[in-house]
Amino acid sequence: MTMQNVLDISPDAPRVAIVGRPNVGKSTLFNRLVGKRLALVDDQPGVTRDRREGKASLFDLDFVAVDTAGFEDGSDESLSGRMRAQTEAAVAYATVALLVYDARAGITPLDEHFAGWLRRRGVPLVLVANKAEGMQAEAGLNEGHALGLGEPIGLSAEHGLGLADLYQALAPYLQLPEPAEDDDEAEAADGEDDAAPEPPPGPLKIAIVGRPNAGKSTLINRLLGEQRLVTGPEAGITRDSIAIDWDYDGKPVRLVDTAGLRKRARVTEKLERLSVADTKLAVDFAEVVILLLDATQGLESQDLRIADMVLSEGRALIIALNKWDVALDQSKLFQGVRKALDDGLSQIKGVPLLTCSGATGRGLDTLMQVAFETRTRWSRRVPTSALNRWFEAAVTRNPPPAPGGLRIKLRYATQVAARPPTFVVFGNRTDSLPASYTRYLTNSLAADLDFGGLPIRLSFRGGRNPYKKD
Repeated sequence: MTMQNVLDISPDAPRVAIVGRPNVGKSTLFNRLVGKRLALVDDQPGVTRDRREGKASLFDLDFVAVDTAGFEDGSDESLSGRMRAQTEAAVAYATVALLVYDARAGITPLDEHFAGWLRRRGVPLVLVANKAEGMQAEAGLNEGHALGLGEPIGLSAEHGLGLADLYQALAPYLQLPEPAEDDDEAEAADGEDDAAPEPPPGPLKIAIVGRPNAGKSTLINRLLGEQRLVTGPEAGITRDSIAIDWDYDGKPVRLVDTAGLRKRARVTEKLERLSVADTKLAVDFAEVVILLLDATQGLESQDLRIADMVLSEGRALIIALNKWDVALDQSKLFQGVRKALDDGLSQIKGVPLLTCSGATGRGLDTLMQVAFETRTRWSRRVPTSALNRWFEAAVTRNPPPAPGGLRIKLRYATQVAARPPTFVVFGNRTDSLPASYTRYLTNSLAADLDFGGLPIRLSFRGGRNPYKKD
């Protein structure tokens, strides 16, 4: 940190302490919030030893971020003990603390110990599950509820994902109080929710994927209105993912062109394996994935495998039939692809299917409009009251079975995350629910609450309600 950076920090500014065990990404998050690489970052644990402060901002929130050493056991005289003392000082002066854990590793005994230590200090806490990109982080994200610190905020400090959710969690602690309203204004506002303002949504992140030679680069060039990407008749011209910032109708978009995905058995060269890995990484960090099909070849099994991979990662999926201008027997082709998708992606009904042409530009405006609408639905949170009205109606319409004559009681549902929409149902004996009933609730939720065609995560939790105060 430069001396100028130190002097610019007001002693009265709110402070956000970033704490957690070693190697969970605290310094990466610190660098993300201060907007520059102030803290050293390495895979080796224990790089940070002293606490480090920097002026930070998150949308319209301005504060001081405090990076701390990883919490470790050790005597007060040891190095780890002296590092812990620096962390204790940071927490003592903090307005709010971010307890960071590694979502891919899940909750460890040291995380549990650190959570208890922080709880005893009485500082407001926000639980952050870092490295939450991809499927392998899902279980660890859910494990965070066991700490009893509220809903974990899933994010990727390295790639800047999940910052909007972090904003919502921090805003109540860091925002200045609103000026007093006039009586007339107060009456007009009476009954409205005291929710924090919605942060700007940021650019729409779109990854365009598909088999080689489906026309991905050509389509992006047409959208941009320039020959930005190399194209040609040869398959596999694109080898790595290329991100391009663009403006569509006044709205920011980040387009990512990716290498074509062939069947795994055909991928033998190291370079192509790296390209495939890069494409899958692009999917992890996209909001909407457009799977481009070659309309002259129709739907193949590899396309279904790609679609299943995208949905398994929880991304919003749109399927587009490209080269529609040269497709034969279009009505029959469209209906055939629609049926094959419904059969092959039976776990999710109604994935959007569109037609377009990267060569002529036909259908591209519709494609972009659907992409924005799909992101909005994928990011949506259902009010708890509306969710439980749906839940009560769904359970009344089709009560859960009673295996062995023992009744399964489902009490209520809550949405624990968006992007993708993630819900938890609380009740007793939920481990006895058959898969068919889970499918029923998932399909009902999608149909009744406008989540059709999106990957929905629905899980069940039994026993005592952890949110209920004794």
